[in-house]
Amino acid sequence: MTRPYTLFTGQWADLPLEDVARFAAGWGYDGLEIACSGDHLDPWRWDEPGYVAGKLAMLERYGLKVWAISNHLKGQAVCDDPIDFRHQGIVGTKVWGDGDPEGVRQRAAEEMKLTARLAQALGVKTVVGFTGSSIWQYVAMFPPVPESVIDAGYQDFADRWNPILDVFDECGVRFAHEVHPSEIAYDYWTTVRTLEAIGHRPAFGLNWDPSHFMWQGIDPVSFIWDFKDRIYHVDCKDTKLRPTGRNTVMGSHLPWGDPRRGWDFVSAGRGDVPWESSFRALTSIGYDGPISIEWEDAGMDRLQGAPEALAALKKFNFAPSALSFDAAFSNQA
Repeated sequence: MTRPYTLFTGQWADLPLEDVARFAAGWGYDGLEIACSGDHLDPWRWDEPGYVAGKLAMLERYGLKVWAISNHLKGQAVCDDPIDFRHQGIVGTKVWGDGDPEGVRQRAAEEMKLTARLAQALGVKTVVGFTGSSIWQYVAMFPPVPESVIDAGYQDFADRWNPILDVFDECGVRFAHEVHPSEIAYDYWTTVRTLEAIGHRPAFGLNWDPSHFMWQGIDPVSFIWDFKDRIYHVDCKDTKLRPTGRNTVMGSHLPWGDPRRGWDFVSAGRGDVPWESSFRALTSIGYDGPISIEWEDAGMDRLQGAPEALAALKKFNFAPSALSFDAAFSNQA
């Protein structure tokens, strides 16, 4: 099973998209997972004459394609409570507006709808992103949190995201939610609850990214199998766990790149993610979409790390066995 390999541009938004395309093509990537950040993509311009055509023409010049786009940052603001200074730094002036929290949420939701329209215009079937969560603040569940508060959080998610997903359905596009701390679905059981909250509607699926699974103690391979009908996209970051007796999953309020956290994003193939088992699982469920590499390694320059990660993961792009073992064994006699 040959899958295309793409570079996620979210960590490259400080560079013009054309520069990122030039690098990616030179390294041997098949395409880009383009983020709605920097000058890379602007959903508000989805119907501007020449805008989409210009992006596609630029990709064609470098022999690249696009199978998925992402809008993590605005999706985060759809459900988050509180909305505060942290969001002002990531959502941009158009969504932030006057900073009124409910206004930010509504404008973020509108941008997610426009992202579906942009994807359709690009000929893309998948949008990757976050959802935000009004109940992540209660993750420790102490002081005790009534069940009714958690129920209300999932209802809030459904109320805010169903109208967005209606536009995704209209456009023939699917949303792939990245299961991740601070989201409505951040681990195994919250993913189950999230899918239940929206009635398992097909427009909402999952982006499989194993880095945070490892950090939280979730088996990334069984996650693929258990949610096999919802794996709409794959992002690849590696994680190196370094237990020292001083580190916890909560991170101790330390910055992402601080080695005292006890875990690191590392160049793919150098960490603890079981990549071969994961790729075998993806093959077994019939996933044939892009393998998108998300460079996020505080210890390695990205110009070295991105091509190295591609080389490390390409060795797992093997085809499934063409041999029927049952048939082979039945013919032994």
